[in-house]
Amino acid sequence: MIKTEDQKQLIISNIGFLFEQELIDEIVTIGRLQTFKLGDRIISAGDDIVMMPFVLDGAIKVSRSNDDGEELLLYYIESGDTCAMTLQCCVRKSKSEIKAIALEESTLLMIPIEYMEQWMNKYSSWRSFVLNSYHNRFQELMETVDAIAFLRLDERLDMYLKDQAKLLGTLEINYTHQRIAEDLHSSRVVISRLLKQMEVKGIITLRRNKVILKEF
Repeated sequence: MIKTEDQKQLIISNIGFLFEQELIDEIVTIGRLQTFKLGDRIISAGDDIVMMPFVLDGAIKVSRSNDDGEELLLYYIESGDTCAMTLQCCVRKSKSEIKAIALEESTLLMIPIEYMEQWMNKYSSWRSFVLNSYHNRFQELMETVDAIAFLRLDERLDMYLKDQAKLLGTLEINYTHQRIAEDLHSSRVVISRLLKQMEVKGIITLRRNKVILKEF
């Protein structure tokens, strides 16, 4: 597929600084752009992984589910990032173990997985990128574990709302109480009570299916 100059520029402006020119030329040539709307499912558990995603614009939520459908938020992927769990599945040639959903309208650059091993041997910048991606996602997973283990739920909720505001670039978070509860692995009743307490303290304002923060 021949890309327009705008599409090429989108790729170069978001990941061009990460790699040498020869690799960028390959990425521009073979990569396929896909756009996802808010709430679109990008990857599901059990999917065969045939493409590796780069986020060029937008934000993606990555989570895992148990057999009862309960979800655990793992981390987020922003512009210039890729999914370490997907990288791992590519290397192991295994099925997806995670679910990835668009938090907002997002543009992804999809790279066929057969190029991963070639680039590991061919480009030092690619090896560094893959290793750094593993490291960064591991750190985020550790932060998630620490929050669950050591923070009270009200502290986790406060941190979650601030993280969402920074991630989406807005103080208005258009999430239902149920969605927040699922992300924090809690119940809607408990989250609604804690949100009301935060509103009474003047930290947030509640609207229908919306939480408005006073500050980042």
